[in-house]
Order: sequence, then structure tokens, then C-alpha cells
Amino acid sequence: MTERRSPTVRRRRLGAELRRRRETAGVTIDTVAERLECSASKISRIETGHTTATPRDVRDMLEIYGVSGAESEELVQIAREARQKGWWHPYSTVLTGAYVGFEAAARSVRAYEQQVVPGLLQTAEYAQAMIRAARPDITDGEVEQRVHVRLNRQSLLTQDDQIDVWVVLDEAVLSRPVGGDAVMRAQLRRLVAAADMSNVTLQVLPFEVGAHAGMDGTFTILDFPEPSDADVVYAENATGGLFLEKTDELRKYLFIFDHIRAAALPPDESVALISKRAEEPLWTSRSRGFGST
Repeated sequence: MTERRSPTVRRRRLGAELRRRRETAGVTIDTVAERLECSASKISRIETGHTTATPRDVRDMLEIYGVSGAESEELVQIAREARQKGWWHPYSTVLTGAYVGFEAAARSVRAYEQQVVPGLLQTAEYAQAMIRAARPDITDGEVEQRVHVRLNRQSLLTQDDQIDVWVVLDEAVLSRPVGGDAVMRAQLRRLVAAADMSNVTLQVLPFEVGAHAGMDGTFTILDFPEPSDADVVYAENATGGLFLEKTDELRKYLFIFDHIRAAALPPDESVALISKRAEEPLWTSRSRGFGST
């Protein structure tokens, strides 16, 4: 089994380890910045994983903290790995945020979706139609690049070290004909096929549930295999989304997800509903209803 590694997660882990050692040593960020002859904001961004530190920077910082030997070399090696480029790097101009980098190293994904099928389960045609509608300001070339990235991400479902995915779909996702009837039918069949995979669980949250714990919005919880890599919640929005990492934030979203999946249809009933919609979509019957006299 291969180990999936992501420079995004490596950068995040390195920052957390450097911050922990600085605090243990009782050294302030301003002191480190002064010793390294750089800005305090640079040190802060390294510690939060927003900036990649060079191996030399890491050695110098660890020297200030009194860390040496094998411990120092291990962190320097993480710094080297954090500077490598992920497969998605050539498409960085069309990516808004670090989500793909986190997903690439995740052990599991738990997601609640209100409007669209998650990227890991989209067909190419559905993805193209969705992106065009959501981003009318971008070029055809950018749309194709985004679709390409989305389809490449799906290899996480089938590779040796596959990711576990548990998705709760609001019924609205099944009822919105993205791309038209033919595209939506194919997408629903894709969901049914995905649900047959041992590492994919799908549930539908039906309209009749009414108000529920997830009404504040779509979110994804990413869990990582390394104990030193804390879980992260990604709350998506039009500008790229927000990453939440504090313990109380994680606890809240885990609580919400548990309540949503408890309220949703069981997986077997959910797949049966999706299969039915694929054969006789709700929007088609509605369209006939509106046109009748």
C-alpha cells in the first residue's frame, strides 16, 4: 500500500511542530524574526502553514529553540517534502485555496452537500455544467482545467491507499437538473455506482425532515492518518472557502454531521431513491405538470 503525501499537509504539520517548539523554548515570534532578520509576519505564516519554510530557515529556527540532532533533521526533511509540488500545482491558477492539497493526504472525508454532487463523485459533464453556471466570469479554458482537476481527484477513490468517503446529500441535490435531463440522469447513475464501492457511503436527507442541524451550510470534515495531523473542517464559499481547525470548531461540526446522518435515509434506502430518480427524474414530471391544463 502506497502512502499518500501532500506538500500542503506537510507544510501545515511543520508549522505546528515549529510553533510547539518555539513555545516550549519560551521564545517570542519577534525574537525569532529578529534573529533570522525577517518579518514577524513571515514566522507567523510559517507556523500557520501559509508559507513554506526553507530547510535553512528551519535549521536556524530550531537552533534558536535548542533543538538539534535527529529531531532537527526530521523536521528539516519535512521542510524539504513541503517544498515539493503536488500533481495539482500546474493548475494552481484555477484553484481557490488549499483544499485539494488537504484532500490528497486525507484518510477520510465526511461531507454534507446542500446544492451539488461532491467533486469526488461528479461526472465530467455534470462538473462542466456546474462550473460554467457557478463561474460565468471564467474562460472555457479555465472551465476545462477545473474539470480536469476534479476528475484527477477521483483517483483517490480507487487507488491502493483509497480514501473513505461518507456523504450526506440534501434532496435538493437530486432535484436540481444540472446540465439538463441527460446529464443529470448520468450523474445519478454515477452516484448509484459509487455507492457500490466499499469505501463510499451515501445518504440522502429528504425534504420531509424539515429543519435540521446542517441548515447553516455545506461543509467537509477531513481526517488524516498521521496522529500529528489534526482534522480540519472546510466550509466552502464563492471565494474559496474557510478552513476551521480549532478543537471546539471540529467538535461542533462532528456533532452536526452525526445529527445530519441520523436524520437522513439509511444508505440502502438512499441508493434506492437515487436509482428511482435516475429513471424518472422529479424535474421532468414537474415540467409536464406545469405545462398541463
